[in-house]
Amino acid sequence: MTSEALSSHQCSSLWSWLGLLLALLVGNLPGTWGQQGTQPQSIKIEGDITLGGLFPVHSRGPVGVPCGDVKREKGIHRLEAMLYALDQINSDPELLPNITLGARILDTCSRDTYALEQSLTFVQALIQKDTSDVRCSNGEPPIIPKPERVVGVIGASGSSVSIMVANVLRLFAIPQISYASTAPELSDNSRYEFFSRVVPPDSYQAQAMVDIVKAMGWNYVSTIASEGNYGESGVDAFLQISREAGGLCIAQSIKIPREPRPGEFEKIIKRLMETSNARGVIIFANEDDIKRVLQAAKKANLTGHFLFVGSDSWGAKSSPIQDQEEVAEGAVTILPKRASIDGFDEYFTTRSLENNRRNIWFAEFWEDDFKCKLTRPGIKYEAGRRKCTGKRTQRNYCTLCCSVSPHKQRVCVPVGEERISRDSQYEQEGKVQFVIDAVYAMAHALHSMHLDLCPGSMGVCDKMDPVEGRMLLQYIRSVNFNGSAGTGVMFNENGDAPGRYDIFQYQLSNVSYPGYKVIGQWTNHLRLNPEEMQWSGGDRKIPESVCSFPCESGERKKMVKGVPCCWHCELCDGYQYLLDEFSCDMCPFDMRPLKNRTGCRATPIIKLEWSSPWAIIPVFLAILGILATTGVIVTFIRFNDTPIVRASGRELSYVLLTGIFLIYLITFLMIAEPSVVVCAFRRLLLGLGMCISYAAMLTKTNRIYRIFEQGKKSVTPPKFISPTSQLIITFILISVQVLGVFIWFGVMPPHTIIDYEEQKPPNPEFARGVLKCDMSDLSLILCLSYSLVLMITCTVYAIKSRGVPETFNEAKPIGFTMYTTCIIWLAFVPIFFGTAQSTEKMFIQTTTLTVSMSLSATVSLGMLYVPKVYVIIFHPEQNVQKRKRSFKAVVQAATVSTHLSQKSNDKQNGESKIEPDRSQ
Repeated sequence: MTSEALSSHQCSSLWSWLGLLLALLVGNLPGTWGQQGTQPQSIKIEGDITLGGLFPVHSRGPVGVPCGDVKREKGIHRLEAMLYALDQINSDPELLPNITLGARILDTCSRDTYALEQSLTFVQALIQKDTSDVRCSNGEPPIIPKPERVVGVIGASGSSVSIMVANVLRLFAIPQISYASTAPELSDNSRYEFFSRVVPPDSYQAQAMVDIVKAMGWNYVSTIASEGNYGESGVDAFLQISREAGGLCIAQSIKIPREPRPGEFEKIIKRLMETSNARGVIIFANEDDIKRVLQAAKKANLTGHFLFVGSDSWGAKSSPIQDQEEVAEGAVTILPKRASIDGFDEYFTTRSLENNRRNIWFAEFWEDDFKCKLTRPGIKYEAGRRKCTGKRTQRNYCTLCCSVSPHKQRVCVPVGEERISRDSQYEQEGKVQFVIDAVYAMAHALHSMHLDLCPGSMGVCDKMDPVEGRMLLQYIRSVNFNGSAGTGVMFNENGDAPGRYDIFQYQLSNVSYPGYKVIGQWTNHLRLNPEEMQWSGGDRKIPESVCSFPCESGERKKMVKGVPCCWHCELCDGYQYLLDEFSCDMCPFDMRPLKNRTGCRATPIIKLEWSSPWAIIPVFLAILGILATTGVIVTFIRFNDTPIVRASGRELSYVLLTGIFLIYLITFLMIAEPSVVVCAFRRLLLGLGMCISYAAMLTKTNRIYRIFEQGKKSVTPPKFISPTSQLIITFILISVQVLGVFIWFGVMPPHTIIDYEEQKPPNPEFARGVLKCDMSDLSLILCLSYSLVLMITCTVYAIKSRGVPETFNEAKPIGFTMYTTCIIWLAFVPIFFGTAQSTEKMFIQTTTLTVSMSLSATVSLGMLYVPKVYVIIFHPEQNVQKRKRSFKAVVQAATVSTHLSQKSNDKQNGESKIEPDRSQ
């Protein structure tokens, strides 16, 4: 500015230009609105200390126009709440006595850039002005009225507006207390150190919403946010808290553009259905976006599918769900805990055009609220709209109340007879309580400051003129009083109020009055009443919103990479049990999994029971064999000196019969419950019975073979053919088996084992531990191998002695016995070893072994001794002494017989029975 003389009009508009310059310096948009050259419209309340106020009296205007229609609730109600609070404080003798609070209240028009320009009014008094070179047209220095000094600001409403204004107020150290801004970033004390708020930040709201989602058992949800500070920061806070808390995954995170294109909301619903399991939808959006999301869901025929959890922008409002009630049914919403202030209702419902002239926007509110039109001089009456007159009282005239507008125009309006709440719908706006608390917080801070700086002083003292902003901020952060609703008002180190929320649910079915119902509260922690909740169609069961349903018992979670809430369920198969929710582990070798596979249980122990079919048959055969063997032995003892008994070689016969008896007896030891004693006797007798039998038969066949082979060469009898010699040879053969068994005892003492591998089928329910002796298949074969060698050797001698006539000896019965026995044991081998992989291995092998041994004994008993017993019992006349012949005669007769048999196989010379002299 130069020293060139200024016109009076230029002097009056000086501060407008200074304000515009400051606005441009701090980043304001082009000065379209600021260059109008007029002082911004505002409400001025005189007082000793002036507070600033920012309210969205009007909505955002269309392109190129800063302001739109008046906002009755969010604008006028909140503004009047500040005026009401000032009246209450100024009339309170205890709070700021002898000090009157004034105000400068501005309209933000719901636009951050416009609000920034308007708020320059608050900092005019703090700008140092150099007017030494400024002169008016008469040469006098300009008379510049000193603007009032604003010590603190109440507002703003929207978070984006508060952020913009806070950046300016911070430069001039002017404290600010918001009644509605909840953006989490305003908690950053390093950037917004002079900002405080009596409403909790969205980070608390986001925490409450996370707690609600978790309380309902959801772990897979989507988010929707309106583009802008409120929606995006709210969702960001929700995402951050959910990540920190864990156990919650985001399926879709969708942002609604500021200017949605046609079909945008249908695309949003389509995206949400890409992850249809995520039925829960967290929504931080403005009312219009919420309504259009509900409309798109209804259009897609998805009523009842989505489970909305709405932020305080939804709250308990009816406008977002109007005509979309079915889609919104069950929606859970959150709203800062609030109460209706009765004193404000009484105050506001008595406001009229006559008693509320301090509110320059009240006439506009009156017209909008009562749908009438106030008449002004020179303005043509709008056709089709009634006048705001006293028609209700049948008056035909109007009493004009005239006042001067801020533009120095005389405005006369009729004093209408309309009354708020009587002639129009009225419901106290939700943030009225917080506006009052914000004003009271500033007043309590000033009161404490006055007590400390001006003790005993009436009015504002020098130390508080001017009020130092940084010091006032400290007092604001220290306040602690009961607010208008009776709840405590206080701030933390970031200037945030405590989080207190009411939880609502929109209920439509099974209720007398459809609407929002309080179902819980959140004050640092959630208190939810699930029994009060109901969902689409009146269902009381909380719907599920999960990526993957819980795994069944015994199934582990196989996580989907990158999505911790999604998994596939895999069964712990075989002998595995569920170690934890993510892994399976094998049960110990002696255990099997529980049916639900949550742990392991002991595998049942089994043994071959006497009542088992596998035991009954062998036992039956053994009993018959023992009875038959006992009968033969008793018969032989009874007729011990008879020719047949003597001719059969009674000494070896008793040995052979003992072996047969032991073979039958081993069946009982093989079926008996295993113990150390039983196992010892199994080792001893399993091979011993067969060894005794085949040793005796081998000795017999060997004796016969040697006799007749020797007879071919000489008439001298061979050595060791006497009964005593035969017994010695037999016992020598038997001793080899006994010695081997005792060596086995020494190397590996007998003991029992439980074999868990033998009966371990794929299905663990059929797994069993088998109690048995420590005899493997190999050790069992080795135990029988010696007897098998004796049997094979005996068979060889039987084959060699096949030419000896049976009229002279037992060679052929022994031969037939050995042939049959070999067939039995040849059949035994594939059966025994072919069942090694069977789950019934022990039973099959035990039965096979015992039956094979019993059959072998039965063949020996039946072929060697049953015919003799038959003759002894039923034909005693044949049991007489025959004429004895010498060894030479016997050999000659045998030789003749051999030659005859070679000539004629169908006729044998057996008419004379020659009994060899066994005394030789």
